[in-house]
Amino acid sequence: MAKVAPILYGDRKVYTVSSFNRGIGSYLGRLPAVWVEGEVTELRRNEAWATVFLTLKDPKTGASLGVTIARRVFDRLGLALEEGETVHVAGRAELYEQKGELGLRASTIERIGLGAHLLALERLKRELAAEGLFSPTRKRPLPRLPRAIGILTGADAAARGDLVATIGARFPAAKVVVSETRVQGKGAPARIAAALGALAAHPEVDVLVLARGGGSFEDLLPFSDEVVVRAVSACPVPVVSAVGHEQDTPLCDLAADMRAATPTAAGSLVVPNLSELRAALDGSRRRLALAVRALLERDTAQLMRLGERLQTAPRLLLERRRSALDHMGARLHALSPLATLGRGYAIVRAGAEAVRDAAAVSPGDHLEIELGSGSLGATVEDVRP
Repeated sequence: MAKVAPILYGDRKVYTVSSFNRGIGSYLGRLPAVWVEGEVTELRRNEAWATVFLTLKDPKTGASLGVTIARRVFDRLGLALEEGETVHVAGRAELYEQKGELGLRASTIERIGLGAHLLALERLKRELAAEGLFSPTRKRPLPRLPRAIGILTGADAAARGDLVATIGARFPAAKVVVSETRVQGKGAPARIAAALGALAAHPEVDVLVLARGGGSFEDLLPFSDEVVVRAVSACPVPVVSAVGHEQDTPLCDLAADMRAATPTAAGSLVVPNLSELRAALDGSRRRLALAVRALLERDTAQLMRLGERLQTAPRLLLERRRSALDHMGARLHALSPLATLGRGYAIVRAGAEAVRDAAAVSPGDHLEIELGSGSLGATVEDVRP
């Protein structure tokens, strides 16, 4: 590598950015190979690339370091690395001159510590997800007012105290059934699954809380055990998982009907707040009273309208009937013979019979002539056909 030469400005030596980065890179290249431990993140591999890229992260501080390794070397290792696994990486420090970024050029990678657990959990997660155990369609709603809340936790657990205190403060009338069992170490998964089944079989338990406070990754492993996950999935009553802290995600969280970030948060999920419930009931009572009052006022107004109609109906009916009679009388009057006589016509009778034909009488016959007003007596003098 060519020597890095400065640019002279009088007695001042000035290096370009490229020269500076090249010099630092040259110095780093003389450092010995080292082993670095960290969690695998941002793993990127492509068949078209000659290099595999990943980032090592320090879980305690969040510090990160970029790592590159030849793809053929990475493939030959056959690690099938997953995000979050802890590994040891052997390599030399290097500087990417173009951007001045420090990295590690790896020669090999070894999985260590919890990496095997993480890999096994990831595989189990995929298998159970494929069976549908984590499907959102399987999630059940929590009961609004459970008859009793089942709490499954470890002996002398702070989580139990927080949960019971929260439930009591929110809804003092709530009934709590507590089951204590072993929640970590050998045999814990079987104990948890058995206790879960026993609690669910309680005749009054309508919802169950699986609670455990924070702990290390190893402490929380029983809650990711297949036996426990399947027991949570098969539980006949809804299950709230409140295991670990918010950043912890054991597999039982995925199988539960609802996840709570903390045991205290779980208490807020399983029972309503009494003051809020009373406020809601008061609001419902006020709305019901307003609705009844409005209905009463509407029916009262309707009855008043009906009363007014009943009072006016006979008069209107009588007027309609009188008008109809008057109309019929006028029609009868128009059809009456007297109306015809009033227009100048007359009825001629010979005896009791009306005369319709002149040939029906003879000269000298006596006739009665009825007029519109009065009548006349007459004698036939002449008959003209």
